[in-house]
Amino acid sequence: MKDLNASSSTWADTLPSQWGPELAETQSEVEVPLNRPPQDPAQQPPAPEAANGATAARLSLWGWMREGLRAALFLPPRTAAAAPTPWQLLVLSLVSAGLLVAASRLEVAGPAQFNLRGWLTPMWSGLVLLWLAWWAMAPAQRAAASPAAVASAGVPAPTGGLAAWYVLTAWAPLAPLLVLYALMATAVHRPGLWDGTVAAIVFWVAYGVLMLWVLATLVVVSARFIQSRWRTAAFSVAMAAVIGVGMWQFQDQPWEPDVQAMVDASAETAAAAADEAQAPEPVPLALTQAMFEEQQTLWQQQVDALAPERPGVVDVYGLVFAPYADENVFRRESTMVSSLLQERFDAQGRVLHLLNHAETADTHAWATPENLQRAITALAARMDREHDLLVVYLTSHGARDHALAASHWPLQVAPATPEMLRAALDAAGIRHRVIAVSACFSGGWIEPLATDSTLIMTAADATHTSYGCGRLSELTFFGRAVFHEQLRQTHSFTEAFAKAVPLIQQREVEAGKADGFSNPQIRVGKQITPVLEVLEQRLQTAQVEPEASGSNVAVAPASRAP
Repeated sequence: MKDLNASSSTWADTLPSQWGPELAETQSEVEVPLNRPPQDPAQQPPAPEAANGATAARLSLWGWMREGLRAALFLPPRTAAAAPTPWQLLVLSLVSAGLLVAASRLEVAGPAQFNLRGWLTPMWSGLVLLWLAWWAMAPAQRAAASPAAVASAGVPAPTGGLAAWYVLTAWAPLAPLLVLYALMATAVHRPGLWDGTVAAIVFWVAYGVLMLWVLATLVVVSARFIQSRWRTAAFSVAMAAVIGVGMWQFQDQPWEPDVQAMVDASAETAAAAADEAQAPEPVPLALTQAMFEEQQTLWQQQVDALAPERPGVVDVYGLVFAPYADENVFRRESTMVSSLLQERFDAQGRVLHLLNHAETADTHAWATPENLQRAITALAARMDREHDLLVVYLTSHGARDHALAASHWPLQVAPATPEMLRAALDAAGIRHRVIAVSACFSGGWIEPLATDSTLIMTAADATHTSYGCGRLSELTFFGRAVFHEQLRQTHSFTEAFAKAVPLIQQREVEAGKADGFSNPQIRVGKQITPVLEVLEQRLQTAQVEPEASGSNVAVAPASRAP
């Protein structure tokens, strides 16, 4: 055995491994103190991390997720001085973003495609919030070594810097955001669930509570890093402003309807239904010279029969246009609208009905672009172009380029376009116009036809199909809801449209429409509103007076009875 009191030179041949594997791994020089009094642990100098009131221990991925989810319940995150590593920051950010993108897919019914622009656009707000957070928490992070950084609950305040704040604020609002997406999805997939006043109130209250929950988690988590009331208040106001501007000005979503897939699915469904039912097609037109000559005579008779305008009265003139002869639904719908205008809008003798159908060649002028322009000119010659109202109703299949399909084989008929209709109306000098287009993608007609003195409504927006234009349909969903149902209860086009839209949506869901809600559109010019109000008041008064008169006649005999 060697003498421990010998000089250090006598231990030159001694290796650290002689003291055991633990010391061999941790130190290269072993010092054995002799004759030193033991020190009191209480007198030991505090470790640096104890003096700072925080631990710099790293957290696992699950640890960061757990603390972020705890923050959703407004519990203080137990991260202290820990900061995520670069790869943890990347993984945590991608996972939270992926969950939100997956949840947002529920807001689109039917086939959808990822919209990279819609996903990237809101990220500007994240960069702004990063800068705001860095500014707000800078003093507290610099003073992290102070014992005052310990929270009142005994949990050390988080001092992990901007990276820790970013991870926690990405995971803290995740739970309410996922619930919010689920709530919005119910409005898309089950719109009838929120019908009615009470249900609508419940929906918007739940929406507001969830939004407040999201904002509150962001504020509370940020306040624990900032540790200053006025800086927290300034950050909160700026954060609310940034989020508000983003929701207002940048409404793009990461998912959008896959229009092509919707159209293909709708076409396949319609074709399968038609094949299964084997609905009879209209008989083809037998085109003869006698028919051509009869058409000219018929056209002149109908124009000559147009009633003149009445001075001092806002008269309604109508032009109904149905150019697709291969499906009976357009014949039925255009006939319904023509009758409605005459019965409900005092337009007897003031409606031209242009229709392509083999069975009506001797009763209706053909629906061709040339006849459409001629009809507008003829109506303009009869009406007061500055004060009367022209109602134009077009019903057919619609295309992506917003042309209105035409078919009357063997007669060659070109499709109608919104530019063609606008040019004809402007050339005729007709000022006040109500235009309704019942067709797929008909929202593309709004911009070309919109004026301050025009009300235009369409069965779909510019990127969606409408419904109900197959061989098995009695009427299209749009024509049925707006004209056949609502306009028989009111004389207001805007009121009828507003009440019809939820009915159309509900019926499309019930019918299994695969390409999403058609999303009917309306635009009302400022100058036509007072004209429509005067017309509505006149028609309503005219309807009430006969009803009152009929009541008096019915009661009079009873009053004379003994």
